[in-house]
Amino acid sequence: MTSGTLSAQITDYANRADPYPLYAELRKQPVRREDDGTFLVSTYYEVRSLANDPRLSNDTSNRPPGHGRPGQPPPESGLPPSFIFTDPPVHDRLRKTITRPFGPPHSPRFLDGLRGELAEVVTELLDAFEGKDQVDIVEDFAYPLPVTAICKVLGIPREDEPRFHGWADALAVGVDPQAGGGDAQEKAQRARQDLGAYLTDLIETKRRHPGPGILSALAPEMTPADLEATAVLLLVAGHETTVNAITNTTLTLLRHPDVLDRFLKDPDLAVPLIEEVLRYEPPVQFVPWTTALADIDVAGTTIPKGSSVWLMLAAANRDPKRFEDPDRFDPDRKDNEHLGMYTGIHYCFGAPLARIELHLAVPELFRRVKFSRLLEDPPPYRANAVLRGPRHLPVAIEGLTA
Repeated sequence: MTSGTLSAQITDYANRADPYPLYAELRKQPVRREDDGTFLVSTYYEVRSLANDPRLSNDTSNRPPGHGRPGQPPPESGLPPSFIFTDPPVHDRLRKTITRPFGPPHSPRFLDGLRGELAEVVTELLDAFEGKDQVDIVEDFAYPLPVTAICKVLGIPREDEPRFHGWADALAVGVDPQAGGGDAQEKAQRARQDLGAYLTDLIETKRRHPGPGILSALAPEMTPADLEATAVLLLVAGHETTVNAITNTTLTLLRHPDVLDRFLKDPDLAVPLIEEVLRYEPPVQFVPWTTALADIDVAGTTIPKGSSVWLMLAAANRDPKRFEDPDRFDPDRKDNEHLGMYTGIHYCFGAPLARIELHLAVPELFRRVKFSRLLEDPPPYRANAVLRGPRHLPVAIEGLTA
């Protein structure tokens, strides 16, 4: 990509703290062709339509030469692609199988049964704030909680959880279209190898000695390779996105003291507030791995067969043709059918778990912690343009309630 293209500016770290002016520029041309032949789709109705269009493929093996395959395991891993990087009928078969032990309608009590354990984790993390006058919301709170949740879902022994933090962080690089070679990719490859070796042993153990978690439930129904690829997906997608969602919600509330004051007085505001954050600061900014399987006419532009297509979710979430005054954070917003969890057959598989974590973490964080001020605004952001969120969120606090 040339430095002048909007996609290059969006992925440029210099614009990570505030990419929204670039998204506004994008929306002036709902479907924009970049210099390398990539098409960026940025308006709400067009993004939603394409996300539900079977002519657009998530199978990254269909990507044109030179565009890379973000999210794919390296060939030497021997793993198949995760189910989000497949198309029907393979996608539908895998997703249906994985959904069966994960939640409704087959296992309606599985996720709900985790609430008590996750609430205890939230309490433990906040208890550790005692005696401190400043904390890092990411390192001290938002980062540990989701990996614990994913490990509980998978059935990972508690003593192995610390290893998953490092693996999740390294593997998240794989979905960044800007990530090429270099040290980060080498770390991601080593992490995948280490995680793969760990999961191979664990899946075999679960097969012989079933226990809690979906790995045990799925071991008889899936090949070890498919199950391992699914576990890697849940770790990366389920962990990184929820870290960003918790952190983005905290940052947004601290930047909007009037809304925070309302929230402190009315905890029932949590539901619309969190949904508005998912629109306003979505943890997944865009989907950069889809490919046109046929010529597709969109908003007066023809996307030719074989073209790489980026669906710009964060830009669509601020489309004034869909949301009134879209750059305003408004938890009272009506008809807030945002794309913060995507849409269509690839709608976020872990959305129910993420919402449970958000609704446990955010109200308790603000109930117990008396915040003083942000210590850095904007805070330092992660390098990843797709899974966008602060890498650290240092805040000054004045105390902790029981």
